[in-house]
Amino acid sequence: MLTPTALNALKSSRSISWSPTGKFQQTLAGCLELSGISLHSGKVSKVKLCPEFAGRGRYFDFKSKFIPASIDYAEESSLCTTLSKDGFKIRTVEHLLSALEAMGVDNCRIEIANEDAKDSEVEVPIFDGSACKWVDAIEEVGLKLAIDQRGNCCEKMAPYVNQPVYAWRNDCYLVAFPASKVRITYGIDFPQVPSIGCQWFSTAPLDNTFYAEQIAPSRTFCIYEEVEQMRNMGLIRGGSIENALVCSVSKGWINPPLRFHDEPCRHKVLDFIGDISLFARLGSQGLPVAHMVVYKGGHSMHANFVRRLLENI
Repeated sequence: MLTPTALNALKSSRSISWSPTGKFQQTLAGCLELSGISLHSGKVSKVKLCPEFAGRGRYFDFKSKFIPASIDYAEESSLCTTLSKDGFKIRTVEHLLSALEAMGVDNCRIEIANEDAKDSEVEVPIFDGSACKWVDAIEEVGLKLAIDQRGNCCEKMAPYVNQPVYAWRNDCYLVAFPASKVRITYGIDFPQVPSIGCQWFSTAPLDNTFYAEQIAPSRTFCIYEEVEQMRNMGLIRGGSIENALVCSVSKGWINPPLRFHDEPCRHKVLDFIGDISLFARLGSQGLPVAHMVVYKGGHSMHANFVRRLLENI
C-alpha cells in the first residue's frame, strides 16, 4: 500500500494528475432553448440545454444519438470543431462548450436539431459570433448542485499539470506550465493584415466573471479577401457582418466598432477554452490547472494538445 508521501511522489512524477478542486459538480437549474442560423451551413438549428446527473458530463443528443463532448469524438474540420460518431456530426461546438466549461456547467444534455429531418449533420447556431448568448441564457436559468442517480453530490476533479506539456507545428506552439490556477496567454499574428497584426492577451486567473465580461463578448473574425474562397469551399454560408468581424487587408475593419481593441485575440481564447473542454470526463473540469501559453494556435492544434494531455496522464 502506498504511503501518502509515496503517493504524492508518484503524482509529481506524472505530467498530469487528477485532483479534487474542493467543489461539487454542477448542472443547470432548468432547461433553456435557443435557435439561430448556423455559420457554415446557413441552416437554422435549435438547441435545448437540459440538467443532467452528476458524472454524466456534457453530451449532445442528435436524433437520439448520444455524442459525448470529448476529444475521443473530435475530428479535423475547416474553421470549426466537429464531433462525430456513427456517421452523425455536430459542427461548430466550440462557442457553446466554451461557455459551459467557463460558467461551470459540468453536466448537461445538449439536444440539437435543424430544419432538415434527413440530415445526419447539424451545426450549433452562431448568433453574433460570440458566446454572449449562451452566457446570458446560463446566467438566467442558473446553476444547481448536480446529484447522481442515488441522490449524492459528486466532487469535481481537475487535471493538474505537474510538468510542462507542449505541442507545436512550424512556428505555432502551445505549452502548459505548472501553476496554482488556470491562466491562459494567447498570441496571434496576421502580418498581412495591418489592422490585426500581432496581438497578445492574458487572463488574470480565469473565473466565470472574468470570462463573462472579458472573453465571452469577443466575436469570430475573418479576412475580407478570403471570404469568396471560403464560400467556394462550402463554408460560411450563414456568415454576415451581423455574426462576424470582417477585416480587409487594405481597408481595415469593414464593420466596426470592435468591443475590445484586441477582440480577435480574445476570441481565440474563447475558442481555445471550448476546444480544451473536450478533455473533461464524467463531470470533471476540462481546463487544466496550468498556465497555458499559445502562439498562432487553431482548432487543429488545440485538439492535438488535448491528445498530448491524454498521453501524459
